[in-house]
Amino acid sequence: MGSPEFSSKLADHPRLPKRKTVAVVILDGWGEANPDQYNCIHVADTMSLPATICWCSREMEIAEGSWYSGRVGLPTDDDMGNSEVGHNALGAGRIYAQGAKLVDLALAFGEIYEGEGFKYIKECFDKGTLHLIGLLSDGGVRSRLDQLLLLLEGAGEHGAKRIRVHILSDGRDDLDGSSVRFVEILENELSKLREKGIDAQIASGGGRMYVRMNRHENDWGVVKRGWDAQVLGEAPYKFQSALEAIKKLREDPKANDQYLPPFVIVDESGKAVGPIVDGDAVVTFNFRADRMVLIAKALEYENFDKFDRVRFPKYDMLECFNMMGN
Repeated sequence: MGSPEFSSKLADHPRLPKRKTVAVVILDGWGEANPDQYNCIHVADTMSLPATICWCSREMEIAEGSWYSGRVGLPTDDDMGNSEVGHNALGAGRIYAQGAKLVDLALAFGEIYEGEGFKYIKECFDKGTLHLIGLLSDGGVRSRLDQLLLLLEGAGEHGAKRIRVHILSDGRDDLDGSSVRFVEILENELSKLREKGIDAQIASGGGRMYVRMNRHENDWGVVKRGWDAQVLGEAPYKFQSALEAIKKLREDPKANDQYLPPFVIVDESGKAVGPIVDGDAVVTFNFRADRMVLIAKALEYENFDKFDRVRFPKYDMLECFNMMGN
């Protein structure tokens, strides 16, 4: 199988003696918790696991406890880990700043505004609109609200005259229903920008799992619903404020932040306030990229053919990390 020049067998070390066989077993998503009926690992029949695994051992406690906090490069000890954090730490074999911390540092020291990425999108500030697309959440798994607020403040201070935010409600990395509070906080920040003469508004929204944030190429309808709302300014629901939209859509007894339908914000004449057009700049502000990849494909690929985009604006596109120069 494969090339005769390649072998998957690990060769003996030229100097170190060969010891006993060592198995590295990575049980992604496993951990230690109360042994009750709500613990799926405890309830499941796990007799096939090696007998050497002992969940109460000191070594296992250290391994389990290290997938959150600053010990694996997260901003604080209160930050929750996730699969990406574990994969990065295991793959790198050392501690380094994870995505959330990198963005925190870049915002704190202003480096995000000094990189080539920000200079690239700044070209649109005089005549175009800066669009920010991402998950409105404080879960810290894919995005954080405080980072968005700092990004808005910094963009205003560095010359952005017109800003539109396209929000995706969470309900997965954060509590279902928290979208109302997050929108209130965001609207308060946008009002401060408007007081400074900056035209800043929420332009569209929807639930993360129903609008935009699909990471598997098995349902491009999710991405299309986001495209229609964010780029074309078209959606089945139209409101004059995002707060009104969230509250109204959540009146449905089955409503969930993850699956809220797409909506656009319109002015008094019924015209969408923030479709993406030629000459604009688009920034996705999630620090974790996996659920933004398909969005980026639709926004960037000229030969994209997964659905009819109707029109393909000529704009500057960046992800949050690219804005920092990474």
